[in-house]
Amino acid sequence: MKALRYHGARDVRFEAMDDPTPQSDRDAIVQVSACSICGSDLHIYHGHGFSEDMGFCVGHEAVGEVVEVGRAVSRVKVGDKVMLPAAVGCGACRSCLGGNVANCEFGMGACYGLSARLQGSQAEAVRVPAADMNAVKVPDGVSMDQALMMTDALATAWYGARRADIKPGSSVAIIGLGPIGLMAVESAFVMGAHVVYAVDPVAERRALAASAGAIALHPDEVLDRVKEDTRGAKLECVVEVVGSDATVDLALRLVGRRGTVSVIGVQQSKRYAFPLERAFGAGLTFRAGTCSVPEELPALFPLVQSGRLKPERYISHRMPLSQGAEAYRLFEAREAGALKMVLMPD
Repeated sequence: MKALRYHGARDVRFEAMDDPTPQSDRDAIVQVSACSICGSDLHIYHGHGFSEDMGFCVGHEAVGEVVEVGRAVSRVKVGDKVMLPAAVGCGACRSCLGGNVANCEFGMGACYGLSARLQGSQAEAVRVPAADMNAVKVPDGVSMDQALMMTDALATAWYGARRADIKPGSSVAIIGLGPIGLMAVESAFVMGAHVVYAVDPVAERRALAASAGAIALHPDEVLDRVKEDTRGAKLECVVEVVGSDATVDLALRLVGRRGTVSVIGVQQSKRYAFPLERAFGAGLTFRAGTCSVPEELPALFPLVQSGRLKPERYISHRMPLSQGAEAYRLFEAREAGALKMVLMPD
């Protein structure tokens, strides 16, 4: 088959690799109909990946059709249209059955496309371990575009907003307006936020947030504006979606007393100087972490089916998988309105 393979910083190639084959009776093989590039894929693209492996297939967001199942697979069958949540679990322990694959009790929690351990989904086909859990049938009333966005991006946006303790009447800031940040803006309003400040240096992305009802601001102006609007009290809830020390600093400056900061931007900082004294004195809640997609899907399916969340609106490009290297370049450079890049096998 053909796939996008990582060979070093800014070196993603469309080339042949072995077809995926089942490694267990519980595995399935899914023919990919569409996959997408996540903001966290840029860490790998920049050469700051999560392993020393080379030549592995990247990507962790995909939808497709089941073409082969192992003898022990019973919940999905050949021909089913499925979505593949970014991270997988064993599908048998209490944590995984509850949707929390990050705490898999058998140590089988993993994410597609971070190393050769579990090949990625920016490919013509992908092996799905423990398929009864990790291949999720696309429900009625959910399009394949919507399902693709729920494999990671929308679920992460919802997770970040949920862990920011957003309630009816809350004042909120979302820092970073890539697809996840924009969907976090929508999620905040669905959760009842009274006001949402949307923060990003890119004017086009601020315009999209403003069209969703947010007060869209450049990072250089947001702190003064929030202090003015709140008479110095600042905000109750902040979601950081970038993954840099500077944006975490901004989140902590924007949050008020007894507020909550939720960090979902992928972090690789090893020595961040956390302002513990201020956090203690102000009674802040600080949360950071990655989303376990299956845990969020029960809430998201009805919101998407009813039209309250419309994640597909943030798809900006559809390109052949063979043009994956160019898609990565556009996405990194934010050229041509690049937002959510969807790739389809040729």
